[in-house]
Amino acid sequence: MKATIDKELLPMKAHYFLFNAGTAPVVPFMPTLAGQLGYSPAVVGTMYMILPIIGMMAKPLFGYLADRFHRHRSLFLGGQVLTGIAFFLIMFVPSLEQPLPKVEFHCHAGVSEVRFCSDYGDCVEMNLEKYYGNRTLSCDLHCEAQPSIWDTVCQDWLQNKTENCASNRTNPFLDIGTSINMQHIVEMSRCLYFMIPHDRGEVGGQNVTMNCPAYLKTNCTMDCREDYIKGLLAENAVINTRTAMGMPQFWFFFGMLIFSWIGMAVVVSIGDAICFGILGDRHHLYGKQRLCGSLGWGVFALLAGVLVDNMSRGEVNKNYTVVFWMALIIMGFDVFASSKLKHVQTHLSSNILKDVGQMFLSLRCVIFFLWCVAIGLGTALIWNFLFIYLEQLDKELEGCDSSMKTLEGLVMGIQCFGGELPFFFLSGWILKRIGHVNAMSLVLFGFGVRFILYSMLQNPWYILPIELLNGVTFGIFYATMASYASIVAPPGTEATMQSLVGAIFEGVGVSMGSLIGGLLFESVSARTTFEIFGIGAFILFVVHVCVQMYLQRNGSTDENGKGRVSSASASASVSATAPTSSSVESAKPKEIDNKDADGFRDVDLS
Repeated sequence: MKATIDKELLPMKAHYFLFNAGTAPVVPFMPTLAGQLGYSPAVVGTMYMILPIIGMMAKPLFGYLADRFHRHRSLFLGGQVLTGIAFFLIMFVPSLEQPLPKVEFHCHAGVSEVRFCSDYGDCVEMNLEKYYGNRTLSCDLHCEAQPSIWDTVCQDWLQNKTENCASNRTNPFLDIGTSINMQHIVEMSRCLYFMIPHDRGEVGGQNVTMNCPAYLKTNCTMDCREDYIKGLLAENAVINTRTAMGMPQFWFFFGMLIFSWIGMAVVVSIGDAICFGILGDRHHLYGKQRLCGSLGWGVFALLAGVLVDNMSRGEVNKNYTVVFWMALIIMGFDVFASSKLKHVQTHLSSNILKDVGQMFLSLRCVIFFLWCVAIGLGTALIWNFLFIYLEQLDKELEGCDSSMKTLEGLVMGIQCFGGELPFFFLSGWILKRIGHVNAMSLVLFGFGVRFILYSMLQNPWYILPIELLNGVTFGIFYATMASYASIVAPPGTEATMQSLVGAIFEGVGVSMGSLIGGLLFESVSARTTFEIFGIGAFILFVVHVCVQMYLQRNGSTDENGKGRVSSASASASVSATAPTSSSVESAKPKEIDNKDADGFRDVDLS
């Protein structure tokens, strides 16, 4: 049997591959990059609650403009250009100035040390010794000083050699200069002890012997004039959203994210509409086009993770420069490939808003929209919090794993190659066998299983086999959502309908999921959050099945339960060229039966 290639679909396949390849190096790492720039999890959570809402407003707007003015191609290409440039400019966002590390100064029985306590102190010790070796750093301690501390300094350190030393008893701070050898670090009970020779102190420009007859302890900030040690020990600079909003660099960063989100929203929604327009009645072939996107995402997400880890060796922070160049260059290739697309809208709607608005009068369409919201809730937890959870698990194991970005790249690679790729390829066959309605129930069940397994994780590397479920929770989901939306859309409103469904999924579902997930992460724990979402997914699965059984018994579905969709859109559609009998028929209210709803009437799967 000779294999044939549909050349008309090649540019579409190239677009899906290149667009996902261009966004994969940047999108998954944005939350962790924001933290590295100095923004707290609260700030990151706020941004990722707003971004889906921006997408919710952008998708229907640009979808309507595309359908109304027939500018699918120009908006499609413009969205790609906007996405690539916005991502690239994020590379120039300056990080916030980190505060000096907070430490404790202890002096007792002829022994002095600076203590730094952290949940990952052993990792800090290993990195410091590896980076500095046997070097000795000159550090300044700016410490809180009580009158009793000044008594010790004046009487035992300076031995009353300095005039008016006692007058400093009212000074609330004490500045101490000292030298610390990086080999003289002791890790104990998650605290680092920087041992200080008792004769290597300096106060007020005079060398002192730090002899403390009585135990002395005070809080200090430490400045060793070394960016590496400061980066390892310092805390994030921003702790609340209000502080961040007063900083211009935050608005530059957030602004670029907003522009990139708008660009991606336009490309995804209009791109799917163009794809279904080219496919015509061959809806079942959508998954085979979309799997090219999974291939691009999986390859370049894994490659980006490996490159970031390798380019960041010996540095405190991850070096993301390569991912921004990858995004810009690959998106440029995507623009070129997409310019070869040949798409002509064959149906026009005389009243797009009315036709799409009437979809909300269909009970099955309303259930479909609510299902999109439910899936968005679960998807937000994976997109925005899964990697944070993995890093928490790594810290719980007291690991100093410098290859977390590689693990994250592997996670995305398995999500694509082991999950999305085969399920996108088989999506047409699956939807024909079980129908869209049953596929929706399957996706909810898959989310329940996936989240419960997440809640049971003890080692972050054990997540890899679980990610095979991404084929169900994203591959089957996305094919079902896009195909169903294309089928029920009144003629001439395809881009608007795809945009509306995408807006409901991201703008309502993902936005709510980001907010709820962030609150649960802080109020309970990451593990408990996934358990709660897993139980919730199982409950929604049961509810969805019961509702569909009820509709079936009342004649809203066929005997196979694959769905009988009543479209309330009495669309006054006309042909893009001239009125024909088919265009007149399209203007009538349409009742989509089981096979129409699944998009497989008189379709040869070969």
